[in-house]
Amino acid sequence: MITVAVAGCAGRMGSAAVNAVSAAEDMQLVCGIDPHAFADASYPTYASIQEALAAESFQVLVDFTAPAVVESTLRVALPAGVNCVVGTTGLSNAKLEELARLALEGTCLFYAPNFTTGAVLMMQFAKAAAPFFPEAEVIELHHCNKKDAPSGTAVRTAQIISEARDGRISAAPGAETEIEGAAGARGALVEGVPVHSVRSMGYVASQEVIFGSMGQTLTIRHDSWDRESYMPGVLLGIRSVTDKSGLIVGLENFMG
Repeated sequence: MITVAVAGCAGRMGSAAVNAVSAAEDMQLVCGIDPHAFADASYPTYASIQEALAAESFQVLVDFTAPAVVESTLRVALPAGVNCVVGTTGLSNAKLEELARLALEGTCLFYAPNFTTGAVLMMQFAKAAAPFFPEAEVIELHHCNKKDAPSGTAVRTAQIISEARDGRISAAPGAETEIEGAAGARGALVEGVPVHSVRSMGYVASQEVIFGSMGQTLTIRHDSWDRESYMPGVLLGIRSVTDKSGLIVGLENFMG
């Protein structure tokens, strides 16, 4: 039985993770961690990771909090020997590596920019296509309450495209062509790939990658319409980290 705590248990993703862990036959939800947790929750809740560790014992911490919160949580959990499954985006690779160095020996920090299998496959398809197309742009569309832009998935996709290009630079016009008063029209450059963020009611999480070459385009798109689509990946991450150590980035590492 894998014992689990969920940080951010009162949030949208955290609540879904609580339900998924509670329903899994091989897992036990030990507690939730959230200063905004409901007083009548059916499981123990604590306002901070320090309080939770003082009162409970758990093997895995799932974190769906906020960019301003996740780092301080990991700085406590990892040295305590708690394996961490992190879905909160906004941490750079350098920061993740720094935090992983704080972990007790044999402890794993697993970070996934996206937990849906479709999004992981989208990134792998983009990796396969990138060497064959001189141009690529990423458009990501999320709900209006998302705290960071661009999304972690978009950033990771741009990095994967850049690596697969092996140094090739886009010839498409960039920020230098933006008219006065319209800075940002060409998006943010992430590893040389333009990334555009849309925030609106009506979306959960969608992303498309548009590749272009002479006379043709290729569009790869993934849509998540319900947060339940993330839960199989979250459970896979929980099951996979207990016998791993160090920093692991990307659900593809556990998908065979």
